[in-house]
Amino acid sequence: MEAAAGQTRLARRIFRGAAIWGFIVLPPLYLVPLPVLGAETYLGFVGCALVFQAVFWIIGGNPVRYRALMLPAIFEKLVFGVPALVLFAQGRVLPIVAFFASVDLLLAILFVVARRVTPALPGIDETG
Repeated sequence: MEAAAGQTRLARRIFRGAAIWGFIVLPPLYLVPLPVLGAETYLGFVGCALVFQAVFWIIGGNPVRYRALMLPAIFEKLVFGVPALVLFAQGRVLPIVAFFASVDLLLAILFVVARRVTPALPGIDETG
């Protein structure tokens, strides 16, 4: 029982920490000058990312209950991290973008760890 509580505590910390990080680094993106083309895409990305911070916070509140949401959370981190690092390798984005992409990939790995150590609820089919 104590080991399960420790595993749940790890998942709580990972997801709550990710939410706090996101709530700190994302809102300032609303204050930078918007691109001439694609402003709606930029604002949509920031808004969607902010919404996911709330999802991370909810998962962190009860990782066992919301374990099924961990898979979309992992993909949320990958859909920015991987393409941004590819663009960086091609010299198409600044190093600061690669830094934040790397943080997202690290968080994706931590989310995988959190999912692996979080026990599934008995009788719940998480495959959809």
